[in-house]
Amino acid sequence: MHREGAQSSTERKPVHNLNSYDVAEKENRKKEGAGDTAAPVGSSAKARFLDPDVLSRIGSLELLARTVVEASWRGCIVRRTRVFDGICGVPAVSAGRRFTLPDWRLYGRTDRYFIKKYRADTNTQCQIAVDTSASMRYGSGAVTKLQYAQFLAAAIAHLVARQQDSVGLLTFDSEVRTHVPAHSKTGHLRTILGHLSQIEAGGETQLAKMLHEAADRFTRRSVVVVVSDFYEDPEALGPAFQHLRFKGHDVIAFHVLDKNEIDFDFKDAILLLEDVETEEQMPVLPDVIADGYRTRMRDHLTSLREMASANRVDYELIRTDRALDYALFTFLARRSRY
Repeated sequence: MHREGAQSSTERKPVHNLNSYDVAEKENRKKEGAGDTAAPVGSSAKARFLDPDVLSRIGSLELLARTVVEASWRGCIVRRTRVFDGICGVPAVSAGRRFTLPDWRLYGRTDRYFIKKYRADTNTQCQIAVDTSASMRYGSGAVTKLQYAQFLAAAIAHLVARQQDSVGLLTFDSEVRTHVPAHSKTGHLRTILGHLSQIEAGGETQLAKMLHEAADRFTRRSVVVVVSDFYEDPEALGPAFQHLRFKGHDVIAFHVLDKNEIDFDFKDAILLLEDVETEEQMPVLPDVIADGYRTRMRDHLTSLREMASANRVDYELIRTDRALDYALFTFLARRSRY
């Protein structure tokens, strides 16, 4: 990513001390008594606050985003840094090595060796693209796919803004409905959350076309987060992702699906299926078509994964009954590469 306004600071740390992060991790494991089988962050009590059913009862999207991020990343440092270490452990150095990083003034005062560390902050731009087509309206539980997409987009926007990076929003179905250019200025997060809270599902899906348009709109290299149910031909999506990658964007695709769309676990003897985009209805026998449906869904998901891998797109399948911390940690892991 572009480096803007890089600053350097000196962080003094005794060379003989253990890494503070490692010490904290060991202490946490001792307290939890988890050993090597420690539960991931976001489990137990935190998971209750990240459960979609619980989050759906929070009226304010700003409060929801703050709740999710604080519950998932309390004590975590997200900003990317480049750290250059000096001498570690002993004063002696090999011949020809530059001897400039130890803090000799501090050594003269304390008779102990310290390491100078230089930190250069990076300014990342994140663009969040949310599919608002009619198919996102579906939900078999307390949360629809669109609501889950709102929760996820709001939490990511809050996370990025808290790190003082730029964040923008694009919502679309068959055309662009909302475009908020990326900024990091004060109050910009509330603008994005306000637009997110007002979106409604409607219109047909034209995901490939919209991704091409997004690639033309996003002029600066960014982390592009696409949140959609991806009901689009993978062969059509391939060139669209290539377009984004050609423009230098790093793309993360969150494939949001309801559990019934994946498992097709219906107990009704006769089921009336309706295409929410065309309103076409079809009565079916779940026991008869279930195996065929699951096979076609597996094939579709496999094709999407292969297409994403071929175009160097980070693809994650997210169920609406899964806690948000999983998706957010995925975003954090991808973002840490910068």
